[in-house]
Amino acid sequence: MKFKTLLLLSGFLPLFALGQGNDFTLSVKIGNLGKPAKAYLDYMDNGVSHEDSTEVVDGAFQFTGPLSGVANARLALDHDGGGKQKAIYTGDVVYIYFGKEKIVFTSKDSLQNALVSGSKVYDEFVAYNKEIGGTIMALTKAVNADFNSGTPEQQRDSVYIKAVDARFRNNIKAREAKQFLFAKTHPNSYFGLVALSESAGTSVDVAKVSPVYQALAQNLRDTDMGKELAQRIAANSATAIGSSAPLFSQNNVIGKPVSLAQLRGKVVLLEFWASWCGPCRAENPNLVKDYSRYKEKGFEILAVSLDQSKENWLKAIDQDGLPWLHVSDLKGWNNEVGRLYGIRAVPANFLLDKDGKVIASNLRGEDLNKKLASLFN
Repeated sequence: MKFKTLLLLSGFLPLFALGQGNDFTLSVKIGNLGKPAKAYLDYMDNGVSHEDSTEVVDGAFQFTGPLSGVANARLALDHDGGGKQKAIYTGDVVYIYFGKEKIVFTSKDSLQNALVSGSKVYDEFVAYNKEIGGTIMALTKAVNADFNSGTPEQQRDSVYIKAVDARFRNNIKAREAKQFLFAKTHPNSYFGLVALSESAGTSVDVAKVSPVYQALAQNLRDTDMGKELAQRIAANSATAIGSSAPLFSQNNVIGKPVSLAQLRGKVVLLEFWASWCGPCRAENPNLVKDYSRYKEKGFEILAVSLDQSKENWLKAIDQDGLPWLHVSDLKGWNNEVGRLYGIRAVPANFLLDKDGKVIASNLRGEDLNKKLASLFN
């Protein structure tokens, strides 16, 4: 994208001081684009997800809505009627942050080439990315270009592929190091929190991350993102091997509560998944075999879905033939059990012994088969 302004990093502002109203307005003008073009906006506001869509008329469209703080958003533009999913995964899409502001996108041809104005939050987002080495999307685009620069023969060569992958992973590590430094040096910036949350990852180094988290401004720690990171830090210890798994209760497919405590006396695989998760669905046939093999010997699976759509959740259970226990609060990534366990990606799982203690985590395929065989055979 072409950016109108870049704030000096030394001038980062506490973002919650921005804006006087309760709404944002996002106005876009992309050439003379018209039917069947359609725009899609998905955004998170303090842990609550929102989505909207609108037609494009003479290249123009607008979104407005309530906002309590800072929005993390995805804006996708379907130019030719291919639909939302095509626009997101193969089309014209940008990932942005904004506040209670009047944001304007202007371009002759696409969102990705748009000039953005009217948002101090967005300008700060741009400056943040400049300091840490770019967005994940930019790094992904770069690695794809790196791979495509090779000859057809090289692209089939495992040595070449591993070298490209190694460069990409090194870039990710360098970015994470810069994010951590950014978080340490910008404790009053919302993007200091973003940087720490992203660089901390799933397996949080508590000794390293916790002091930086505690140094963040209180208003940042009080946001949903701040609270989620605190839960992730706590979960790292609570779900360590040998720890007693955190207890919880959540409703099953017919709305009745199922508690982890009621499964004491059984070996339990606590499985985090979602209907939209390809790797999760791919692992289900193996889980079905394991469940059939060991259920009568005291094995149980308690699956926690990170779905938001009950219809999709139930359909996936039926399609994959999953006969074990299922729970969800249908809050997606804000599933209360998922947050309790620090889940940032699926599939993820924890294997619990008969006393409810964690004995393994993230076992799949043959690794899970071998572990269960050692316990039951």
